[in-house]
Amino acid sequence: MHILLLSENFPPEVNAVASRVHERAVYWVRDGHEVTIVTCFPNFPQGRLHEGWRQRALHVSFVDGIRVIRVPTYMAANEGLLRRTIDFASFMVSAVVATPRLPRADVVVGSSPQFFAAVAAWIIARIRRKPFVFEIADLWPASVRAVGAVRDGWILGLFEKLELFLYRQSMAVVALTDAFKRNLVSRGIAPEKIHVVINGVDLLRYAPQPRDKVLERELGVGDRFVIGYIGTLGMAHGLENVIEAAERLRSLANLTFMFVGDGACRAALEREVSGRELTNVIFAGQQPKNRIAGYWSVCDIALVHLRDDPVFADVIPSKMFEAMGMGLPILLVAPSGEASRILETEGAGIWVNAGDPLALADAARRLMSNRMQRAECSLRSAAAAERYSRRRQAIDMCAVLVDATHESSTGAQLKSAPPG
Repeated sequence: MHILLLSENFPPEVNAVASRVHERAVYWVRDGHEVTIVTCFPNFPQGRLHEGWRQRALHVSFVDGIRVIRVPTYMAANEGLLRRTIDFASFMVSAVVATPRLPRADVVVGSSPQFFAAVAAWIIARIRRKPFVFEIADLWPASVRAVGAVRDGWILGLFEKLELFLYRQSMAVVALTDAFKRNLVSRGIAPEKIHVVINGVDLLRYAPQPRDKVLERELGVGDRFVIGYIGTLGMAHGLENVIEAAERLRSLANLTFMFVGDGACRAALEREVSGRELTNVIFAGQQPKNRIAGYWSVCDIALVHLRDDPVFADVIPSKMFEAMGMGLPILLVAPSGEASRILETEGAGIWVNAGDPLALADAARRLMSNRMQRAECSLRSAAAAERYSRRRQAIDMCAVLVDATHESSTGAQLKSAPPG
């Protein structure tokens, strides 16, 4: 089978979308499938071309056996709505314009949260007369409303109509959480076309390992207890809550909160830390993908954090699975929902509700002082990773794509998805 997948993010970008699309496609190629990814030139999250890259009309390369076709776009930093929407729309237009130069495929997939990629995938699928599959990693535009990027009004209403249109036009919908499926069903999408394929971790890349002593020295944390957040420092993550907790814990001389990554909120967070004269918070900046496991290795606790909004109760952050792969105890700060259910079921760490810096500070203090609890959570975390492997996710999603191509060719209805 030849899979054509559209995603605005792909390595060398290091956000969750890029990792999911790349790591999963590697397994599809190893299983004998042909995979083409249509993406843009790397610029996330700053909205600037990564060093060594330049835009051109079309760029074709092969990465780990995956054909990668890059198209030019308008670039914007990961903040604000208007410029980001222009960015998204430009990718949609460029991808559709490139249709005559794309290879033949059996199925066309649009991967969110950038749902204009799904619009382009639907158009290309219509032109090619191939089945269209919509992968839902985020309920956009609901998440845009949640972070306050735009007020309720006719614009969001228009986007939501387009969102529902795409769900109905798809041969299948792949949702990353059970809550996403429930949301879609409540809005009139046929349940039999929605398949839940939970996110995962590439266990070839993330596994328990000794603390990286060289990196310890570089960061100056060799004798410190490190609570690490690794990922995008964005509007959806509510990380100002961590700064509040860090201030409450400033008397603990050997504790450090470490942020690894970049994003719309990084500058504001750094200003807060500087203004409060906090010495227990460090920023390591954006790191290449091949160094992320090393940064996880210097963490005593993995911090997974989401904004205090009901929309994010339906989200399962991929960094939680990376932390499981590393065998780390997890401190999850999020609204009660999908992620907290998984964490508590697996016994891999502690959950506290979002938006409560006192609760976060107390949980951090408890984990820091209880070595036995951390050891137990570490064991359970590593054991849970096997149940959320990228390999398993690749197999499950590929089954949906195979089913979509078969049912499209026969004109029959898709079989019901197995329990998510």
